[in-house]
Amino acid sequence: MIYVDMHADSLTVCSDSGLGFEEYEGQISFQKLKKSSCAAQCFAIFTDGDNAAFNFEKYIEFYKRNMLKLKHIAVPIEKFADILKCKEEGKVGCILTIENLGFIGSDLKRINSLKQVGVKMASLVWNNKNLFASPNLVFENGVPRFETRVDEGLSALGREAVERLDCNNIIIDISHLSDGGALDILSGRKIPVVASHSNAQSVLNVCRNLSDKLIKKIADCGGVIGINFCKDFLGEPAFEYALKHIRRIVKIGGEDVIALGSDFDGIPVNPEIPDCTFVPALFDYLLENGLPYETVEKLAYKNFLRVFKEVCG
Repeated sequence: MIYVDMHADSLTVCSDSGLGFEEYEGQISFQKLKKSSCAAQCFAIFTDGDNAAFNFEKYIEFYKRNMLKLKHIAVPIEKFADILKCKEEGKVGCILTIENLGFIGSDLKRINSLKQVGVKMASLVWNNKNLFASPNLVFENGVPRFETRVDEGLSALGREAVERLDCNNIIIDISHLSDGGALDILSGRKIPVVASHSNAQSVLNVCRNLSDKLIKKIADCGGVIGINFCKDFLGEPAFEYALKHIRRIVKIGGEDVIALGSDFDGIPVNPEIPDCTFVPALFDYLLENGLPYETVEKLAYKNFLRVFKEVCG
């Protein structure tokens, strides 16, 4: 079964390592993606800190350079038709995303340029508050308080950024965003959003997982939630807990809201799903344990591709 993964940090990690995509062997590589029947992989540009704006440009150049080198095996996805084309050609689709929009500062015109360089999805914030929003994470003496949730909403600039992302047909990602910020975005919303790498709070009570209320609101706007493989957010054993999260999300939001968001190369190795070649084994487990084939197909690729087509064209 083919699949689409909504979030991995491989691009950033690979660039920082000084390697090219051909040489990189992390939790994701193009050889592993081919072996696992990945139809499309979302590659996140992660930025944070004083050099974030400079690093964004560096990562964009790295991505463009490596897409040219790997054109025999990879296709950068600009529109939905590109996904169909790369499937026909047996190549891996590459979808460019941003984790943490804070690097643009108050210059919201820069969002227009993101579309021009091929960005298809963006989150407002990571684990540190910025001009747009607060994360759903509180630190106490440098230690994360994973059971504490944050009600603070978007800033006025954050609400403007949401409007501009929508106008540029860029999917909004609410993973990492505070509960208050997520509710600001989801209130009365008709355009789908995603939580690219988040699970269900009622299964494992950590702030990075979504409350039932947020799951329902994401479903109501036609959005999707990507199951995150980080064991701190998933639980152990991984396959068993993945099924628990999926069943809970389906119970609250229906089967059209589930998707995959591994967070590969941004998380410690999960022994049961150490890299992307183990994704097919997860599908087998879900099927063997009573999840209907049609539901697994929606999880694997159909739900996200529906959102991508609706928002990005």
